[in-house]
Amino acid sequence: MTPRLNITVGRQLGSGGGQIAKRLAEIFNCQLYDRELLNLAARESGFSADLFEHSDEQKNFLDSLGATLFSSRAAAFGSRLSKNLNSEEALFQFQSDAIRKAASQNDCVFVGRCADYILRDEPRCVNIFITAPLEQRLKRVMERHQCDEQKALKILNGKEHRRANYYNFYTGKRWGVAESYDLCIDSSILGIEGTAAFIAEFIKQK
Repeated sequence: MTPRLNITVGRQLGSGGGQIAKRLAEIFNCQLYDRELLNLAARESGFSADLFEHSDEQKNFLDSLGATLFSSRAAAFGSRLSKNLNSEEALFQFQSDAIRKAASQNDCVFVGRCADYILRDEPRCVNIFITAPLEQRLKRVMERHQCDEQKALKILNGKEHRRANYYNFYTGKRWGVAESYDLCIDSSILGIEGTAAFIAEFIKQK
């Protein structure tokens, strides 16, 4: 059986990566998985979606969530969380399993969440990273959150720091560094539609 086409899209906050991923899914008639992965992982594991929401692309999330909350959630599921699975790594593993299952069943576009590493052995997987100049990314964050530039910069730096730590920890690679992907592209050069079209042609050629 011909392996499924899987496209992974890493992205800087405010780069338009989510929009580009959606357009790629339309072009290739793929199933799009962005935040939908959290609910998928929750369904596959039997755990609350809240746990995956709090841990989304974030290492050491238990420090902010609180061990008491996690322990109470874990107790509710009894034996589903063994002493070896009572950790953030367990949630990453459940999410990884959900990604691999989806990738085996459909042609998919995955946004973030270390999908490029998780699907590293898939023969028809193409890994993309979307970037853009800081000024443009700040503008998008300001519009999305209805805030000033100072607040937007704080949001951007915080989110990207957490994404990088999460990616680097679980993959052993470096988030946003060209050698970690098949193609890195600045979305400001061609715009959202133009960038999606360029990537689509790259994928067809690859």
